[in-house]
Amino acid sequence: MATSALTLNTHESCEDRFEQIIGSSPALEAVLEKVERVAPTGVTVLIEGETGTGKELIARSVHNLSPRYRGPFVQVNCAAIPLNLLESELFGHEKGAFTGAIAQRIGRFEKADGGTLFLDEVGDIPPALQPKLLRVLQEREFERLGSGTTRSADVRIVAATNRSLAEMVAQRHFRDDLYYRLNVFPIYIPALRERREDIPLLVRHYVAKYSASMRRSINAMAPEAMDVLAGYDWPGNIRELQNVVERAVVMCEGDTLTMDEMCLPREATPSGAVREGLGRLDVVQERRMIETALTDSGGRVFGPRGAAVKLGVPRSTLESRIRSLNINKHQFKSV
Repeated sequence: MATSALTLNTHESCEDRFEQIIGSSPALEAVLEKVERVAPTGVTVLIEGETGTGKELIARSVHNLSPRYRGPFVQVNCAAIPLNLLESELFGHEKGAFTGAIAQRIGRFEKADGGTLFLDEVGDIPPALQPKLLRVLQEREFERLGSGTTRSADVRIVAATNRSLAEMVAQRHFRDDLYYRLNVFPIYIPALRERREDIPLLVRHYVAKYSASMRRSINAMAPEAMDVLAGYDWPGNIRELQNVVERAVVMCEGDTLTMDEMCLPREATPSGAVREGLGRLDVVQERRMIETALTDSGGRVFGPRGAAVKLGVPRSTLESRIRSLNINKHQFKSV
């Protein structure tokens, strides 16, 4: 007897309260509860999470739910701007401040005056620039390059990173005083594999979105296709799922998506170590497995002798399980 296809009608989710944020899982609801609590306060927020988890959407929600919502939301991707230009991008420059500075330029801090400045990938800010950023956070004052005039800006800082700033501080790659200034109110965005209940909602959302843009009529999905999508670990998180669904809509010839059209990577299931180890074992067994690996690696998570290699899992997977189990990896450094 054939299994009937799943309808792709949209369901109510937190998108009703938070623009473009899809899901209703407890893990996501906990994040959004923190957003609602911190948004009106004006304090600095540090958003942590893997690439593709939607950190920018959370940052925009903090801005939109704050008293600054009428002001500008200015974004800077600290990893995308060449190091020699990042200071000018942040603070601006005067004409003739350096070779190529043919006109005065207003920096992102000034542009964000009265609103929110989102520092994406803040862990990529070079050490030489970190003291100047610290000064702005502490005193709300800065100078444009080539100018001796001190300026001020009323800006709320929301920062995001896919790296462990605490680990970078321990390795002396990031200033501890700057870290403490940024980490006033941390929000951790769970990876998609930590909120699997949201996968069907996300699939429905993106199928509807791309079907409409491509003028296709797709209203159902084969059950086995949804099962595979829900069971896949999504190392690229929501961004990867979005791309897979878009390709599937392109490939679909009828009104029902099938597994053949999903275009998933060859290994559409987690590796044996991940599937049978982390996230699948009893919590006590999983904790013991991770702590043993951390002991053997001297507290190192990544690298050729790190715990992730010993367990045979991606670093991002191990980091997320360490957070979920509230394991203090730093206590193993002296072992």
